[in-house]
Amino acid sequence: MANDYDIAVIGAGVAGLNAAIAAARHGARTIVIDMLGAGGQVINVDRIDNFPGPSEGMSGFELGPMLQMQADEAGVEFALDTIEIVSKTDTGFRIAGADLDLNVGAVIIAAGSAKRTLGIPGETEFEGRGVSHCASCDGPLMRGKDVCIVGGGDSALDEALALVPHAARITVIHRGPRLGASAALQAKAREASNIEVRLNTMATAVRGEGGVNALTVRDLSTGAEDDIPCHGVFVYVGLEPNTSFLGDTVTLAPDGRIVVDLDMQTSVPGIFAAGDIRDRSVAHLAASAGDGVTAAIYAVRYLAEQGGNTQQAELLFAAVASAG
Repeated sequence: MANDYDIAVIGAGVAGLNAAIAAARHGARTIVIDMLGAGGQVINVDRIDNFPGPSEGMSGFELGPMLQMQADEAGVEFALDTIEIVSKTDTGFRIAGADLDLNVGAVIIAAGSAKRTLGIPGETEFEGRGVSHCASCDGPLMRGKDVCIVGGGDSALDEALALVPHAARITVIHRGPRLGASAALQAKAREASNIEVRLNTMATAVRGEGGVNALTVRDLSTGAEDDIPCHGVFVYVGLEPNTSFLGDTVTLAPDGRIVVDLDMQTSVPGIFAAGDIRDRSVAHLAASAGDGVTAAIYAVRYLAEQGGNTQQAELLFAAVASAG
């Protein structure tokens, strides 16, 4: 029995959409499956500077639809679902969710990651009532108010800068001795008159009544605790890979990310991974896009070889090499 599609891409972020575009342009019948729709987490980013494009950057709600349009033009199909099963079949793989149950020749997993939580008192209680993971979404609600950002990487400073036009004061809380964000972002943060950075400091509780009114923090050098008055707490402390649905289907690294080789192929031939869901990803949008294209090209080659057409696979690589 013929498969429903040649390639199924699980995840519609930058890695997944670039994989789908490349696969479809190389002649593969391709479907993208995501529980929310095209764009992934990038859709909520106010300004993107780590992706090739205009020098002034672009927003996530511009980049996501642009990639979806390219995918549509390449003939990619889209479906909304949460995939729960990926298993081997005689002709390829079965992928199934709440609504879909498909047989495909190869799978590219680009399901991305979810934002980590702090796991401190008050965080869950005030989620959506002062605790947020999206400054570009909730920043206007903080106009003229004091807020805290917890985290020290690129995402934390990106969001702190997105809050600059809105918040009266932004306090960045980071438990390390130095920020991990890029030098360019740190320079921009230093230029902002309403951003203050507190290093060697850990958030221990979110406090309030009806809404947030303070963040309790501990100085890791002295052990002393104090409350920072604020109306918003924005959390950016890393990502958890969305790999729980895979079980033991493929080999995972200790942190839960998918182990791949240089071809983006997992421990199971025919299953590929791309983007920050894979082990040793640099979690950079441009790198994720490259992952997606690499995974797609090797997935198409895998399909050609499975069909006994090694010559087609070699012609594909010759075409890619000449185009590059």
